[in-house]
Amino acid sequence: MPTLPMEEAKTAAPPPDEYRPDPDRWKALAVVLAAGFMTLLDVSIVNVALPSIEQGLHAQANALEWIVAGYALALGLLLVPSGRFGDAHGRRPVFMVGVALFVVASAACALAPTALALVLMRIVQGFAGGLISPQISGLIQSLFRGQERGRAFGLFGSTIGVSTAVGPLVGGALIALFGVHDGWRAVFFVNLPIGAAILLLSRRYLPAPTAAERRPQALDPLGVVLLGAAVLCILVPFIEQRAWHSPLRLALFPLAAALLVAWVLHERRYGRTREPLVSLDLFRIRSYALGAPVGLFYFAGFIAVFFILTQYLQLGLGYPAWKSGLAATPFALGGALVASAGSRQVLRSGPKLVAFGLAMVLVGLAGVWLAVGAHPGHDVALWTALPLLIAGLGGGLVISPNLTLTLSQVPVERAGSAGGVLQTGQRIGTAAGIAITGSVFYTQLASSHGDYASAFRHGIVSIAAFVAAALALVLADVFTRGA
Repeated sequence: MPTLPMEEAKTAAPPPDEYRPDPDRWKALAVVLAAGFMTLLDVSIVNVALPSIEQGLHAQANALEWIVAGYALALGLLLVPSGRFGDAHGRRPVFMVGVALFVVASAACALAPTALALVLMRIVQGFAGGLISPQISGLIQSLFRGQERGRAFGLFGSTIGVSTAVGPLVGGALIALFGVHDGWRAVFFVNLPIGAAILLLSRRYLPAPTAAERRPQALDPLGVVLLGAAVLCILVPFIEQRAWHSPLRLALFPLAAALLVAWVLHERRYGRTREPLVSLDLFRIRSYALGAPVGLFYFAGFIAVFFILTQYLQLGLGYPAWKSGLAATPFALGGALVASAGSRQVLRSGPKLVAFGLAMVLVGLAGVWLAVGAHPGHDVALWTALPLLIAGLGGGLVISPNLTLTLSQVPVERAGSAGGVLQTGQRIGTAAGIAITGSVFYTQLASSHGDYASAFRHGIVSIAAFVAAALALVLADVFTRGA
């Protein structure tokens, strides 16, 4: 019997309910994780480069904020529709378009002549990241089953941890190497060789769209508009918290609620005859309905740790960028070390493992709070290293295991849109966490007349509240299951 060429064999793959392992699945995973690493690295590495951008482009404070916020906003807007588009038309082509656009936008960022041009290109970069991210979880869902899927999501979690850890170090090293005035350009140029390699390998190892995926499907344009407008109305008030003081900013929240209600009603009606942007049946899956808010609350705290720690060390104690990045490494590294094992174990242990991880994070945060209170001076990074490592190890038992549990019962044909919804929740949680924790931090900083240690400790309490909310949800799940 003649063998099919690689491309045709993958196109002729069996439907999801007749799963047959793809022999290239681990190589495909390496490709998509490299893309995930690139897009995540671009967040942490740019934060470190902001002072260099300020000097090199004479950028004002609002432009610096939008260099970060524009990326996050554009990413959040595209996650759900691009996930749905990947489900409908094949994840590989959407992934490759996203990577190509990310590379082009990175080159344009590196060559930007003005701060405004850089802001605009960062928004394009965010749209590209929004095309890429849902395809990663969707491809993992379709390529793996059982324990292998847990291991794959664990490696994804490790990628999140490693990219978060090395971003400040790489950014600081590039700026030191190429100079403060133009070192920030190297931060964007570094994406070009990575992205080019990913594109070449994607064509070789990622599965081509199946015949079912190639059939024309409506993409629910009104659903895209309603959800996009709602996400915009949620994210903008958080992002603009420090710059926009008009009552109109807060008025966007009830508008967002009204848009979400309209979106749900539309999705319910649209879904009677066609495939909606997001199938509301997803929220009837217990693991998905509970896991999504857990991720939102945890990301509200997780990312805010790096935000206030950087402020404390760099502004309060005068640490250089690379040194403050090194001080945060134990937290990120702890998560990277246990994420893979945690995702494999969670399929046997269930939500109890996630609850244990969240409790461990709270213990680590309490240790950080005590260490800063006892040793707030220049050697504080040494005293916080162990509790940050404990918190990071706990976090490694939360992010990937919770993602594995949340998506465990989601049909493969809806994996992209389901992953897009989860990641949109994470982006909302991140924006809310930074805004709320930042508000607590800066309010205490002002009232304590510049006491950064006191402001940091108040911020840690705020972060612990988000983690405790996630823990309460998981414990409610554990007890109502009778587990």
